[in-house]
Amino acid sequence: MILMSVRPNAPYRDRLEDGGTTLIYEGHDEPKGARTPNPKLVDQPGLYPSGGPTQNGRFHRAAQQAQAGTRSPEKVRVYEKIRTGIWSYNGIFHLVDSWQEQDEHRIVFKFKLEAVEGEEDLSVPPELNPTRRRLIPTAIKLEVWKRDAGKCVMCGATDELHFDHDLPWAKGGTSLVAGNVQLLCARHNLAKHDHIE
Repeated sequence: MILMSVRPNAPYRDRLEDGGTTLIYEGHDEPKGARTPNPKLVDQPGLYPSGGPTQNGRFHRAAQQAQAGTRSPEKVRVYEKIRTGIWSYNGIFHLVDSWQEQDEHRIVFKFKLEAVEGEEDLSVPPELNPTRRRLIPTAIKLEVWKRDAGKCVMCGATDELHFDHDLPWAKGGTSLVAGNVQLLCARHNLAKHDHIE
């Protein structure tokens, strides 16, 4: 599982590419402490002082093996912080590549993840050629959240909310306008599935 944010002033430089189907996720910083008062000035670690791999190191190894074709891509659940206190589940992604790059002050890890359709069962191996999926842009989610007052439009529930396409993407609906997106609780979203209301 990873937590992403593409909001202005987010602490990491995550970004969406390819029309919202690819996430470029920045790795984790060194923890702040007496040795590291400003983690943003220190290279992101791939190894602990003991020599074992950090989360960056484990992701990097898995991504490089997937890129080389020596293993299947890792399935990763992705959540997005869209506003303080509001996290949105963005679904399953495949971890397909990684690299390190220099920013203004240090070397950071970058991980390439592709949004895929379905694949929610993490115990099942990833599909070889999965159907790609487009994310609902953050600005649209914020507009829908405000319009629907943070409640399910069917029952008014305020927990376990999902951003749902009125006309499903698989049937030609768009993620790019708020008019085709609504808030549904988990129960109503699962009941609806891909049916057009």
